[in-house]
Amino acid sequence: MMFVLVFLACLILGVPIFVTLGVPSLIELLSSPIPLASLAHSLFDGVDKFPLLAIPNFVLAGAIMSRAGITRDIIDVMRAIVGQAYGGLAIVTILSCMFFAAISGSGPGTVAAIGSLLIPAMKEDGYPKDFGAAVASSGGTLGILLPPSNPMIVYGVLASVSIGDLFIAGLLPGMLMGALLIGTTYLLSRKNGYKGSPQPFEAGKFIRTVYAAKFSLATPFIVLGGIYGGVFTPVEASIVAVVYAVLVGALIKRSIGLRSLWQALSEASTICGGLILIMGTAIFFGEFLALNMIPQRIAASLQAITTDPVMMLLIISAILIVLGTFMETLSTVIILTPILLPLVKQLGIDPIHFGIILVVTSEIGFLTPPLGVNLFVACGISGLTVEEVSRRVLPFIATIIVGLLILIFYPQISLFLLSFK
Repeated sequence: MMFVLVFLACLILGVPIFVTLGVPSLIELLSSPIPLASLAHSLFDGVDKFPLLAIPNFVLAGAIMSRAGITRDIIDVMRAIVGQAYGGLAIVTILSCMFFAAISGSGPGTVAAIGSLLIPAMKEDGYPKDFGAAVASSGGTLGILLPPSNPMIVYGVLASVSIGDLFIAGLLPGMLMGALLIGTTYLLSRKNGYKGSPQPFEAGKFIRTVYAAKFSLATPFIVLGGIYGGVFTPVEASIVAVVYAVLVGALIKRSIGLRSLWQALSEASTICGGLILIMGTAIFFGEFLALNMIPQRIAASLQAITTDPVMMLLIISAILIVLGTFMETLSTVIILTPILLPLVKQLGIDPIHFGIILVVTSEIGFLTPPLGVNLFVACGISGLTVEEVSRRVLPFIATIIVGLLILIFYPQISLFLLSFK
């Protein structure tokens, strides 16, 4: 009981997540016959996971590419395709976020890379600044659903499922969510009269733009194609992404130097440094969850409500949406995976499908105050307050919830591509 009370108190007080996970476990350890040395072993085992190496590399690759001008190449191509439609530049933002998501694996990183270019551009084209910020922050949520996804890598490690299978399973849901967000953007733009570029589509210009951006556009196909084709593992793919980004930026585009590389390394270190502490304490925390039989108790409580898999996923999703409002995405995945995974397995829910549902619910947390990270990134770029952008982002939150419900009722969307393995 003390274990649970201390954990809840730390959450309420806003204590850093690695302390929130570690302190209750340490108190439990000190009052048990288990030797204190087990803490050191758990902390080491938590980070001694080979697949986790992919996360800092994918983040670093995204940071290098945004500085090398690869992001601008992607935007130019998307603008040539759909720039003429209602809300053309806003739709370009969503499409560019989808494409960049296949490089970085990070939601906030996607918002920063795409939003820093397109939020000012949308303002210049007559879009309200708060609408531009809402579109960029919503499109950035695709950064954790489309592969390679950092939360998927963490979930794969904790759930002992194939990260490659998770990446494959995330493709169709990611495209579905992207299509829904594009549809919402188009309808809002048409309603408010946000017109696209007056210049008609020109096939010649489009071909020239694609040719000029050929090395940038090849990035996700090399990385993801290598994974799905069995050429290399996700970890090896992340290293390939970094090497390719450096080669394109330094030798082909000649747009980055040592200073840019140092800035990219600093950014990746800042983002990923905290993950090491969290993963170490998470393993320790999970052991004491099992010791106190908390997953079994939670499972019994939820099964007392329903044993229907669909209803259970709806209940879990509602809980996750509420928790995601107050907890950072990776923390949610790390804390709840060992608690909920035994339950969903018991009900016959595929762990891969559950991982996709867990990631989609985490997308909503990126857009909801007080910890909506994507909102804060977009607000920093646009100079607006969180309150101003939050109102504009509500239709996009509703859209993601609709997508979540579709995935819950039709799990085949997540599992269809895996049937071809």
